[in-house]
Amino acid sequence: MKIDQITLYYLRMPLVAPFETSFGRVDTRDCILIEAKAEGLVGWGECVADRDPGYAWETCGTAWHILTEFLLPEILGKEIRDAAEFQQRVAHVRGHQMAKAGVEMALWDLQGQAQGSPLYQLLGGSRTRVDVGVSVGLQESPEALVRTVDAYLSQGYRRVKLKIKPGRDVSEVQAVRERYPDLRLQVDANSAYTLDTAASLLPLDDYDLLLIEQPLAEDDLWDHAKLQEGFRTPLCLDESITAPRHARQALEMGACRIVNIKQGRVGGISQGVAIHDLCQAQDVPVWCGGMLETGIGRAANLALASLPNFTLPGDISATERYYAQDITHERFSLNPDSTINVPEGPGLGVTIDREALECFTLKHLTLGS
Repeated sequence: MKIDQITLYYLRMPLVAPFETSFGRVDTRDCILIEAKAEGLVGWGECVADRDPGYAWETCGTAWHILTEFLLPEILGKEIRDAAEFQQRVAHVRGHQMAKAGVEMALWDLQGQAQGSPLYQLLGGSRTRVDVGVSVGLQESPEALVRTVDAYLSQGYRRVKLKIKPGRDVSEVQAVRERYPDLRLQVDANSAYTLDTAASLLPLDDYDLLLIEQPLAEDDLWDHAKLQEGFRTPLCLDESITAPRHARQALEMGACRIVNIKQGRVGGISQGVAIHDLCQAQDVPVWCGGMLETGIGRAANLALASLPNFTLPGDISATERYYAQDITHERFSLNPDSTINVPEGPGLGVTIDREALECFTLKHLTLGS
C-alpha cells in the first residue's frame, strides 16, 4: 500500500499516581503517536521513548528527530508491502529502536485493517485473553508497599512485580512475602546494581521469586552471566535485549533464564516475534513488559502476548492502572482471572478519542499530502 500522509503527535499524559523506579519518579508520561494514512485507511503506532534518558538513551526528542529526518522519508509517498519490508528499508539507521517500533506498529495496524484481521491473528497468536500482572513502584516504606500490594490484589491481580534499588530490596520483598506466602512475585532493578553490590540480593533466593529482572547495566551481558551462576532464582533481561541477536547471545552465554520482550525496546513487533520464536525453540519462557503505554501500545502488547511462549504474566495491566483518561475509546479492563482480553477488531482493534488526543498533545507535525 502507498503511505500518503503521516502525522506525529507529542503527548504528555498525567498518571493516576506517581510511579517511582531506581532511576527516578514521574507523575506524567510523554510519548509520540504516529498516524499513518494509506488508501483510505488510518493506522496508529506508539513510540514509547520517554521525555528523559532514564530507562533508555532514546527520548521523545531524539525520536522526533529520527522519525522526521530519517525513518518517515523511507515510507512517505511510497509503496510498502509490510512490516518486514520496513525493517529492511531502515536497516541503515543504527539503533533508535523505539522510533522504528512506533512506525512499524502503525504499519501493522494498516495491514490488519486492509486484510480485515486482528493483529494477534496476523502474528500467529493463539490466545484471546492473556495473563497479566501489575508493576509496583518504590513506596515510602515496606509497610506502605504492602498496603499498595493489598490494593492491587483486591482489584484482581494475581502477579506482582516490585521495583527495587540498593537499600530498598530485601526488606521490601520480605514484607510482601510474609503477607502473601503464595503470591506470584518478582522484582525489577532497572540496572541499579553492579556485580559487586548485587551480592546484597542473594537473600532473595529464599523468597521463591519468579525472577530477578535486569539487576546490572543495560549493556552488560557478560556480568549477568557471572551473576546468574550464583543465583538459584532465574535472572531476566530487559534493557540488555534490544535486538534478536542480543537475545541469542544472552542465551548462549547463560546471562539469563527468562527474557522480557518489549516490542518498543527491540525495534518493533516483528523483532519481538523473532525473539519469542528464538526463546521458544530453546524452551526459554518469555513475558511482555510494559512502558506505561496508551491504549494504542497496550493493544499491540496484548496481541504480541497472545503468542504461545508468553507463559509468564505480562506488565500490561488495565487502563485504569495508569490513566484516568486515555486517548482510545477502548479501555482495557482486568478480568476476574487476572487476564485482559486481546482486541478482536481489525489491526490494533482500537479507535482514537480525538478530543482526548487534542487535550494531551503538546505539538504535532503533518508530513505528506
